[in-house]
Amino acid sequence: MFDVALSSAGAHIALATSSDEKHPPENIIDGNAETFWSTTGMFPQEVVIRFQTLMKITNIHICSYNILKVRLEASENDDNKFDVIAERELEETDSQLQQEEIQIGEKRALSLRIVIESGYDHFISLHKVVVSGQALH
Repeated sequence: MFDVALSSAGAHIALATSSDEKHPPENIIDGNAETFWSTTGMFPQEVVIRFQTLMKITNIHICSYNILKVRLEASENDDNKFDVIAERELEETDSQLQQEEIQIGEKRALSLRIVIESGYDHFISLHKVVVSGQALH
């Protein structure tokens, strides 16, 4: 298994509901926890990561700041039909980054949608998303 959500592995951002030129959504798939995507202050916010090909994914690690509720959804094809694979409430961490490891069993996914339903503040940041998986052949 390897991180299939890296831009260097062929993943890209297919959609984001907000964008700041200094902190674009592409920062969450660059492999660097010091860069981040910041939202514009309203909820919900979402970002869709499109993998290079259909993947079997097993767990997702989220590195973030100020996220309260997050929902993860997967889609196996291009029809924009996403199924919920996990929902979490993250703990507030004061001035430290939140680290959340989410085991999902084995799910097939071409795209992963991350829906930030609420935050501890008006603005949140998503620093890194690591998706462990492998290509299906």
